[in-house]
Amino acid sequence: MGDNVLLNFGQTFLYTKLLSYGFRIWFVLYHSELSYRKSCMRIILGFMEKRQQTKPSMPAQSLEFVNVSLSQYLPPKTTMNTLAVAINRNLNHHLDGHLIFFTGTRNHKLPNGMFVVAHGDERPVPNMFQSVRHLLEHHIADYDWFYFVQDDTYTQPERLKTLVSHLSMDLQLYMGQPGEFIGGETKGRYCHSGPGFLLSRALLLNIRPDEWLGRCIIDYAGMSCVEKYEGLNYNYLTMENNMDLPRMENDGFQNALTVHPVTSAEFMYRLHKHFTEIELELAVDGNKSALWPIGITHPFEPKSRFEVLRWDYSTEDNLFSCVDGAPKCLLSGADRDDVTNVIKVAVEELNKKYSPFVQLSAPQLVNGYRRLDHTRGMEYTLDLQFQATTESGHQKSIARHVHLVRPLSQVEIIPMPYVTEATRVHVLLPLTSYDSHVALRFLDHCSSNLFETGENAVLNFLFTYETAEAQKVSTNDVFAEVKAKITSVEHRYPSVKVSWISIKTESPGVLRILDIVSRKHPVETLILLVTADTVLNSEFLNRCCMNAISGWQAFFPIHFQEFDPSVAYPDQVPPASSDLVREAGHFDRYIFEEACFYNSDYMSSRTRITGDLQENEELLESLDLYDMFVQYSGLHVLRAIEPALRQAYRNQTCNPRLSEDVFHRCLQSTLESQGSRSQLAMLIFEQEHNFREHLTHNC
Repeated sequence: MGDNVLLNFGQTFLYTKLLSYGFRIWFVLYHSELSYRKSCMRIILGFMEKRQQTKPSMPAQSLEFVNVSLSQYLPPKTTMNTLAVAINRNLNHHLDGHLIFFTGTRNHKLPNGMFVVAHGDERPVPNMFQSVRHLLEHHIADYDWFYFVQDDTYTQPERLKTLVSHLSMDLQLYMGQPGEFIGGETKGRYCHSGPGFLLSRALLLNIRPDEWLGRCIIDYAGMSCVEKYEGLNYNYLTMENNMDLPRMENDGFQNALTVHPVTSAEFMYRLHKHFTEIELELAVDGNKSALWPIGITHPFEPKSRFEVLRWDYSTEDNLFSCVDGAPKCLLSGADRDDVTNVIKVAVEELNKKYSPFVQLSAPQLVNGYRRLDHTRGMEYTLDLQFQATTESGHQKSIARHVHLVRPLSQVEIIPMPYVTEATRVHVLLPLTSYDSHVALRFLDHCSSNLFETGENAVLNFLFTYETAEAQKVSTNDVFAEVKAKITSVEHRYPSVKVSWISIKTESPGVLRILDIVSRKHPVETLILLVTADTVLNSEFLNRCCMNAISGWQAFFPIHFQEFDPSVAYPDQVPPASSDLVREAGHFDRYIFEEACFYNSDYMSSRTRITGDLQENEELLESLDLYDMFVQYSGLHVLRAIEPALRQAYRNQTCNPRLSEDVFHRCLQSTLESQGSRSQLAMLIFEQEHNFREHLTHNC
């Protein structure tokens, strides 16, 4: 168990508040002693086997959720409009409407606002059989726990939810007030019906035909009724005749989950009022548990398995949730500093709590979990091993289970300049002779995605010639085919004007090229820098307009890079356009070639480099555009994935003239664009298999 204390250490808090999971509740209440005939149970058995054949055995919803089903049986007519209505009013809103009442009475006017199932047989045994059959038929796949309780029993809903929140959904558990079988011939114990009992879904699916439920569970599931489980108690109170509230003021009553029997609706309301007052009093101190400071939100509660936040496991040396998808990697950099800092602060605060009686030292992280909750911050759950030294000098190894949270900073409203999607975008495409054939495909994409739809964009080509290529431009222009394609496009779309600039340079660095282009455009120009493999569309152009803010922010999108078709689609015809799935490609975080920024921001950043250029003349060759904005602009640089920006696979060669960091990023991008780890592994296995077959055939 975690230490029951809230430790405030600046940006991190140590707490023991249990993670709360989503509950959905239903009640199974019945009236008399459970007694099933074999014939009845055979029908349930056949139904259960059918469910197991048609639906795989798996936890309802997900591993993060505990769903409780609570149903109620109503005796005929006598308490339909009294105790049943009282229970519905007291419990229904606590259980999100998941409350069923079972009765054997038909043709009777039912109270409004209640979910009642009428079986038409008032005998206890058939009625109970029909109730269980209804649950198996309609709710066994949706709920993990079923709570059976009579209509003359008061149930405290919050305590029921607290009890179930501490139980694992895959348990086979039969919990309630144990009782001995009549005659003593059957070993084990059953649960009395009066105080109610809790039955797990896993156990309910394992029962087989027998005389009655308690014996059935023992004979075929091997589970007896238990009152305690792993420190959790099923607290109940049996009322005596003429017992009133003042005489019930004891620990057994104060901690009761159920009170039975309740003879009148009036007393049911009085019980509910009394327990509600107790819960309100406990709410002030949180039942002696740690309270969240003002401003710190409670943990995120997922509504479905798709919203469950992932916990990442780590030790002091290794992380078992790596960015590249590897199962295990070394804990380094900011991750190591984070874990070290959390352990250090936890030790300091625990020593404050136990001082001067015990001093904790030599902390060791046994298990570490962390997750990012975007509504509150980074959460941690740690199992720590310490060497505890008492005042007398005695030493002992002890373990502590602690919870921590590093909250997000206070949310504030930051004024942002006004931006609009109506801004004209100037698309700049630097080209070398190596990319000339790809530029033809780029023009085809622009024709269908930009020119035909009339997008507010201007296309500019930047032809970079090396010295030898520039000397032959009149006789053998390496960009002649591209220029002819541009002329054809302008003829096809009279309103479109595609401009180009020819640049002669030995080192076609992007900053040198932009130095020339920036002088030819007004300072308020919105520039979109692309590559020949970029596929533009209206969605991405709108995002460029909204994310690039003059004097405030530059935008460097992360495009979706498609894998090598021969690896991603072996022995298949690649689709014309791939879906945004991990088998088709990945978001290439190593490439920074696409950028959206204002000309004024570039010119301002470029001016700040002048001082460093005097000390390092090769700075313009080694520095890329992203690094320049980060180091010299003073702007916020937005780096985010862009689903609307995609690139088809192309085997590229990295320019050796690039700086060491940029060249390494290019190599890494090229390698990861080959295919996913599983696809490459299958390719290697296939090659090894073919190689072995070849050797066997030759031998």
